Amino acid sequence: MYDDEESHPSGSNSEVIMSTALNVICENRPGVLRDIAGVVASLGGNIEYTQQFVLERGVNIGKATVYMEIDQLAAGMVEDLESLPSVMEVSVHQSFEKIYGSRVIIIGGGAQVAQAAVGAVNEADRHNLRGERISVDTIPLVGEDPIADAVNAVGRLHRASVLGLAGALMGGRISEEVQRLQEEGIPVIALKMAGSVPSYADLVVTDPIQAGTFAVMHVAKTAIFDIKRVQGDRKSVV
Repeated sequence: MYDDEESHPSGSNSEVIMSTALNVICENRPGVLRDIAGVVASLGGNIEYTQQFVLERGVNIGKATVYMEIDQLAAGMVEDLESLPSVMEVSVHQSFEKIYGSRVIIIGGGAQVAQAAVGAVNEADRHNLRGERISVDTIPLVGEDPIADAVNAVGRLHRASVLGLAGALMGGRISEEVQRLQEEGIPVIALKMAGSVPSYADLVVTDPIQAGTFAVMHVAKTAIFDIKRVQGDRKSVV
């Protein structure tokens, strides 16, 4: 049930069609994002993901960068964007999904979160060597509110697929945010610990390295591990 090694034939109909990404360097002033989005929409493009921020270093310091993933790159779109007075540079890239793949998020404190990250990275390495793309993000935090805020933010992270919670004691607000995250379709794996979080987690694991391994196996296309199959009608302790 846990082990992997399921082959997926190339050219399968289940293969996801990746978006095309554009990165625009532009002036940092009101209305620029509207102008850029207007050009994309006028050529039939749908912006599926975007992020923008002001550059704090490098040759374009003080300028804004607008990164967009669009469903199709229409002919003339780059040229039309470059013709905007506020735009300095437009470049075409692969999407974050293509480059970084699914994201495994690990939050917690102490030695447990470090060990869970080790397990996740080791397992991701095995799958990425076969052509997958799985990335691991982790942050060590202490205290109920900082951890609860971080769990809440996972639902807003692009491509976040599963959350691992590693620590000795978690409950209160953290448990509330775990339930909200599950409602958004993101499963939660927790270590066996004190507090109420294990009662709400989709899977409870004793060994932190194994917890990180399971988190990656759950999102990997070359594995046949599924939290729901292990969980059954109740939370499972592994």
